Amino acid sequence: MTTVRRAPAGATRTCPHCRTQILASAAVCPSCRKHLRVEPGDTSAPASLPAFSPLRIDGTIKHPEGGETWEYSVLVSIKNERGDEVARQIVGVGALQSGEARTFSFSVEVFTPGGTKPPVV
Repeated sequence: MTTVRRAPAGATRTCPHCRTQILASAAVCPSCRKHLRVEPGDTSAPASLPAFSPLRIDGTIKHPEGGETWEYSVLVSIKNERGDEVARQIVGVGALQSGEARTFSFSVEVFTPGGTKPPVV
C-alpha cells in the first residue's frame, strides 16, 4: 500500500527554479511557468490551470511627453474578511521617462480540488 502525503490547503514551498514562494500543490510554478517534479503515483497534484479567476484588473500608466521622470511601486495587499491585512508586498518598482508607458495586470487564480468551478449564484 502506497501512502501519498498531501500538503494541507494553503501550504507553501519554494520553487526550485525561480525561488518564488508558491502553493505546495502547484504542478507548474505560476511565476516562472516551469513544471515541477511530481512524485510517481502522486495523483493529488491539481491541474496546471486554475479552475477560475474571479478577479482580473489591467491598467496602463503613460508618462506625457516632457516633464521629469516618474517613479512607481507596485504594491499588493491581501486582507481577510475582517479587513485585517494578512500580507503586503512590493512586487516591482521602476521609472517612466517622458513618453514611456507601462501596462500592469493583476489577477487572482483559484485552484479547486478536481478543477471544479463553484456554482453560479
